[in-house]
Amino acid sequence: MTTALSLVAPSVPATSTAPAEHILIIVQNLPVPLDRRVWLECQALVAAGYRVSVICPKGPDDPPEQWLDGVHLYKYRPAPEARGLAGFLLEFSYSWLRTAWLSMTVWRRHHFTVIQACNPPDTYWLLAWLWRARRVSFVFDQHDLNPELFLSRFGVPQSAKGRAELAGLRWLERMTYRVADKVISTNESYRGIAIARGRRSPADVTVVRSGPDTRTMRPVYPTEPKRRAKFSLVYLGIMGPQDGVDVIIDVMDDLVHRRGRRDVHATLLGFGDCLADLRRRTTELGLDDYVTFTGRADRSMIAEHLSVADVGLSPDLKTPLNDVSTMNKTMEYMAYALPSVAFDLIETRVSGGDSVRYVPSGDREAFADQVVALLDDPRLRVELGLRARRRVSAELDWRPQSLAYVDLYDRLTETEHEPDEPFDPDEADLMHESFEPAFDEQGRRYVDLTDESELRRFIRDRTTP
Repeated sequence: MTTALSLVAPSVPATSTAPAEHILIIVQNLPVPLDRRVWLECQALVAAGYRVSVICPKGPDDPPEQWLDGVHLYKYRPAPEARGLAGFLLEFSYSWLRTAWLSMTVWRRHHFTVIQACNPPDTYWLLAWLWRARRVSFVFDQHDLNPELFLSRFGVPQSAKGRAELAGLRWLERMTYRVADKVISTNESYRGIAIARGRRSPADVTVVRSGPDTRTMRPVYPTEPKRRAKFSLVYLGIMGPQDGVDVIIDVMDDLVHRRGRRDVHATLLGFGDCLADLRRRTTELGLDDYVTFTGRADRSMIAEHLSVADVGLSPDLKTPLNDVSTMNKTMEYMAYALPSVAFDLIETRVSGGDSVRYVPSGDREAFADQVVALLDDPRLRVELGLRARRRVSAELDWRPQSLAYVDLYDRLTETEHEPDEPFDPDEADLMHESFEPAFDEQGRRYVDLTDESELRRFIRDRTTP
């Protein structure tokens, strides 16, 4: 163990007097603050008095270091896009080594007490194990189930190579569970897997859902009127093979070319491995005038598009991963009082309740039917939009999740804080918003959620008064 430690921090004396309550968060698959869940976690820790550093890849034009809202961000140039097994191994090795090097930089400046690693991938247990000699604890924030992700993308492997790859993912997950001092699960389904498959004590697994902060994630009056079409559909999220975004292209083809709906336009916010293929298919189907791809979307762009849209789209198909995963897009649609259509998945129902229209997984025609039903029934859009906003405010808001998150760290670091005022879900409804600012950071006026008649009008028309 001493030899391992010398590889991690050879120049740092063990008697350093750096501040103790310092948390290092590691993210590989997204830059921060673009990763909205991680950014909310950072802000919760900072508000509770912890020092927070983050190591993550750079986004476009990001500096290598940044101090943002009390969080020290350390960023490295992302690895080249991975292709095949060799490409993924290169990406993971490169990212792991860059992260390990930056962790030494962080340590030299301020010793940290805890490493929190957010997967994918499940490789940072080894880095946490190396730092354990410095009495650094390890929290595993499990965002994805990588064995289920493999099965969802490639199916049950038939070749020896495929079986070896799946076995390797299961071993990495098992080691991550084993090394972690505490596990954070995004929902009860993930928690059950951590307890059963990961053989973790229930006391060591805490559910912290990825709820939006509804105080700031709320409808704004759009700065520009609707263009191109009377109705606007929106998708927000990653565009990978498992995300089903091709369903939206097929649905738009159905709406425009088979049903003659020239009054519909879809805006797809996000990026991913399938973006180029989706653009190509859109052109092949003659849908360029009806589908817009924005690429990477920041908070301002998200607020603008989700405020102006009439219907949110959740095309995630029922797979071993999707069925038990919490879809952030569903709750973000709800935060903007946006009715949505989704395939019927276990955890999507947990999030959406009765504010979402569900259809059998893979039934593209039924998906299009529900979109049309919402477009042609403004009263239904209003009722579902109101239900969505009420539910996300009262039951899915980030604030109670942040209390559970910070409490985990308080117990792990034996830190005492003044108890926060309990979160009262009975007050976290539309009326609790009356004390919030009237404008967002871009100067756009928030819709008055305390004026139900205006809110109903806004959900119906999605325009300024």
